[in-house]
Amino acid sequence: MSPSAKAGPEGTNLVEKILSIFASIGDPDAEKKKILKAIGRDLSRSRFKFIRIKGNEALPALARFFYELYKITAPAQVLLQNAGSSASLRSFVIENHLSDDQKKFSGRLTESWILEQAKTRDLKSLAEACQSDLTTFLAFFDSERTREIDAAFNTLVAFSNFVNFDFYFLLKKFDSSLPERNFSYKPKFEAINAEYVTDDLADFLEVFLALDLDAEWSQVFATLKAYRNTEIIQADSWNRILAPAAEVRRSQVLEQFVRFMKKDPYWNAQPRYPSERIVEPFLQKMRTQVETLIHKISAEKRNAKIDEVANQIFGTSVVVRMKYYAEKANVVFAKKMLGGYTQVQSLNYLKAYLMDHFKKDIREIVDLLLIRGKWSTTVQSQQLSDSYHALLEVSSDILTFDESLGDDTDFGTRIRSALAKSDRDKEQLKYLRTMLKDANDKAAALVTKSAVNLIQLGRQLKFLIEDQVKTGRHVVIMNWKEIEGASSGDIKTQLVESYKKIYYMVQLLQNFVKKEDTEEK
Repeated sequence: MSPSAKAGPEGTNLVEKILSIFASIGDPDAEKKKILKAIGRDLSRSRFKFIRIKGNEALPALARFFYELYKITAPAQVLLQNAGSSASLRSFVIENHLSDDQKKFSGRLTESWILEQAKTRDLKSLAEACQSDLTTFLAFFDSERTREIDAAFNTLVAFSNFVNFDFYFLLKKFDSSLPERNFSYKPKFEAINAEYVTDDLADFLEVFLALDLDAEWSQVFATLKAYRNTEIIQADSWNRILAPAAEVRRSQVLEQFVRFMKKDPYWNAQPRYPSERIVEPFLQKMRTQVETLIHKISAEKRNAKIDEVANQIFGTSVVVRMKYYAEKANVVFAKKMLGGYTQVQSLNYLKAYLMDHFKKDIREIVDLLLIRGKWSTTVQSQQLSDSYHALLEVSSDILTFDESLGDDTDFGTRIRSALAKSDRDKEQLKYLRTMLKDANDKAAALVTKSAVNLIQLGRQLKFLIEDQVKTGRHVVIMNWKEIEGASSGDIKTQLVESYKKIYYMVQLLQNFVKKEDTEEK
């Protein structure tokens, strides 16, 4: 009889087992089943009776574990809703890490403090003080302190994510009668199909594994209490669940549960570790707010000064004289996110002054002085004449410039064409910006030229006023008596009034031009 025949049924089984082992080598499905079987054995032997492998049932013990977590965290869910995205919590955490001295600097960088100081302080000194305080405050946030604050906030976010896990949704699957946040009710948890909670456990692991169980929880809760001005969570109750929670985490029983039910032995949870950086954005925002506020105060004071001076000249701060280079055109440009015409206000004032005052009052007195006056030197008379005629030229140039922007002009046609095409052709937007810059540069040049020549004209009138009131020998114009006789009014009054108007007009225009552009070279 052959050996194989002698082996009988038992021998055959042994051979089949040996063959099956060799056959499974390199077979992924067989390896996967083998690992899942091992996971099932581990779950059956686990001290945490969360699942019954036979029948795939999630057991009441699992529900009781989550119920203990739910009882302790439920009161904090409403208070910490959206905490991770809360700007006020971010600011609070940072402020909570400041010393008393640092808080003083922070307080001097608030909008209310700066606005109050702006009522009595010179803007330049206030801006310098704010910049100094800002520099000192920013220096506190070195890399180590920044990491410390960011870490503290991320601990709070991880805790908030954990607290806001939907424990109730999971627990209601074990007891459909369970009321929300009513802990006087005694739950009646029953075994359920484990598939019903597998995805819930996977979601829970995302927030559970990201939670630092060894964090300084007393400090965390103190921060939250100060932030919400109430007890967010009972520290003693929290400390009681930390140990069993840590044991569940170490055992990996929840991960094994999910792997077994998903039939994926290689599944791993994806913890949602917060990695917020709150310090740098906070500091950048503070820096921007301070700079913006100083700029706003400067603009408000500038506008108030403009209104005050304009009222001295025109009796009103609202003067509209330009026809095409005007605010009504800027409405269209604004819709295209373009700056539009930037010198509208200054040209309105300038045109009004040149048309209403200069060509009337100044022309009369300057013509009288140049034609009738006997000047001691031609230098001063020439300077008066040059500045006067330069301003007459500006008056004419403003009219020409304004008309060049009309709808029927070459420039106006190109503007309208570019506007019409700009929505579908980005190159037209660039072309528009170029044309607007060209127009604004021309406008600014007219304002600057006027300011420079008004300064020169005003200086000459001041010399003449001083010369006219001399009781002795005059040094600029020798025949004041003759000029007074030819004048339609009191020459001194005319000179003083003209000078005052020029003085105010220079003050007004200097708000629209660079200071260095009006200084003598």
